[in-house]
Amino acid sequence: MSAGRPEDAQAVALRPYGEDALLVDVPDAERARALGRRLVAELPGLVVDAVPSAVSVLVRLAPGWPTEHARDVVAGLVAGPAADVAGPAADPAGAVVEIPVAYDGADLAEVAARCGLTPAEVVQRHTARTYTAAFAGFAPGFVYLEGLDPLLVLPRRDDPRTRVPAGSVAIAADHTAVYPRESPGGWHLLGRTDVAMFDAAADPPARVRPGDRVRFVAVNLDVDAAVDAAVDAGAGAGR
Repeated sequence: MSAGRPEDAQAVALRPYGEDALLVDVPDAERARALGRRLVAELPGLVVDAVPSAVSVLVRLAPGWPTEHARDVVAGLVAGPAADVAGPAADPAGAVVEIPVAYDGADLAEVAARCGLTPAEVVQRHTARTYTAAFAGFAPGFVYLEGLDPLLVLPRRDDPRTRVPAGSVAIAADHTAVYPRESPGGWHLLGRTDVAMFDAAADPPARVRPGDRVRFVAVNLDVDAAVDAAVDAGAGAGR
C-alpha cells in the first residue's frame, strides 16, 4: 500500500503516525467520518479512537500491539477503493443542534456587500441551511460545518484579527463555525451566540460533534437595525 497521498483520488493511503497511531488519507470529510466509525466498530480491541478531518483519519491504537501487525490489521480493513471501505455514503442521523444567534457581527455588512446581498438576506441564507459537522480542529469545540450557501462563500479575511470573542458565529471559504473561546481568527463574523461550544466538565465536552446536524436560529428580527447599531458602536473598528 502506498505510503503517501494516493495519485488516484479514490484510493486510500495509510502511514505510521508516531508509536501508537496511524494516519489514513481519504478523498473527503464524509468518507473520513464513515471510515472512522467503521474502524471503531469493527476493531474494538485495536482501535482506541478514530479522529476524522477534512481528508484523513487519525487512528489511535491500543498500546501493546506490535506496530507492523496493527498496520496490517487496519490496512486489511481500509484496503481498496474509498467507496468500498468508507461504508454508507451518508452520515447516520446524528444529533440536531439548534444555535440561537444575534446577527450583529462586525463583518455582516461587508459580507453582504461583497456577496451582492443585504444583511437580512445574508442572515436568511445562513439560517436556511441545515449544516453537517464535518470535523473538529483549531481549538477544542471548534467544528467545521459543511453546507454553506454558495452565495456566501468568501475567502478568509486578508487581515486576521488578534482577538475574536468567544461565541462568534463566522464563515470562511465553504464552511461556517462558532468560535468556542476567545482567540485569533481570520473568519468573517456574522453574529454571536451564548451557547457554550466546549465545556471540559461536561459529557460529552463538545456541544457539536462530527456527524451532528446544526441549525442557526436568528434571535434578532431587525437585522439591518442591528448592523447599523453595531457600526455606530464601533464594532467594526477591530478590522
